[in-house]
Amino acid sequence: QVQLVESGGGSVQSGGSLRLSCAASGNTYTRRCMGWFRQAPGKDREGVAVIAVDGSTSYANSVKDRFTISQDNAKNTLYLLMNNLQPADTAMYFCAVQQYGACSLHIADFAYWGQGTQVTVST
Repeated sequence: QVQLVESGGGSVQSGGSLRLSCAASGNTYTRRCMGWFRQAPGKDREGVAVIAVDGSTSYANSVKDRFTISQDNAKNTLYLLMNNLQPADTAMYFCAVQQYGACSLHIADFAYWGQGTQVTVST
């Protein structure tokens, strides 16, 4: 079992920045990949960014060059630095852990999820 707790969400104006954090506990040594996902009201959950244990990353096209995913293995913490936020980025953001397979934005591969942190971007 892996427990995940997100923090760092909030309300910002367009063009602003936020850094999300996700603290992991439990059997974190079993993870192969961690990721950030988001879900806006009335929309499906979508992948934002993932990072494998070797540090390799992958991003959704909509956030490339604006968002940066990173991890601190010593602290078992995942981060998402979000710059130049836009109203379209408004959503609940979730972190998740994948234990098997290749690291990708495929939601179904992620077994453990946090409760989410809300990000709201206004014009």
